[in-house]
Amino acid sequence: MCFITLKHIFVTYFSANFIIMQSEQFNYLPILMQALLAIGFVVGTIFISGKLGPKRKSASKDKNFECGIESVGNARIPFSVKYFLVAILFVLFDVEVIFLYPWAINFKELGLEGMIKMIVFMALLLVGFFYIIKKKALEWE
Repeated sequence: MCFITLKHIFVTYFSANFIIMQSEQFNYLPILMQALLAIGFVVGTIFISGKLGPKRKSASKDKNFECGIESVGNARIPFSVKYFLVAILFVLFDVEVIFLYPWAINFKELGLEGMIKMIVFMALLLVGFFYIIKKKALEWE
């Protein structure tokens, strides 16, 4: 006679799952160690350079200086929103073009289905491009 108790089922099931979960979590240990090492290196380098570095202050060293030209006026000049809009649109369309490379590499393996998907992707990209042209987002005033 074989009697299976509730305790036996509970111990068998949960101990097996605990071992599996424990081994899966163990796989993330190298990533955690690398992240801690990188963060520790950055914090340590900043701390040590701040303590060991020279501390010579003078009026001429504390002056704002950029590109060989002495600063004139306030540094908090407001930029046009168009500048940021063009920058964001450039990044957006630049990242979209990155998706063309893997498609071109695997063109033959993807077949007709891959071609249709890329046509849909390019159509959506062109719709967005014509929309920003219609809204005159790329025109300077």
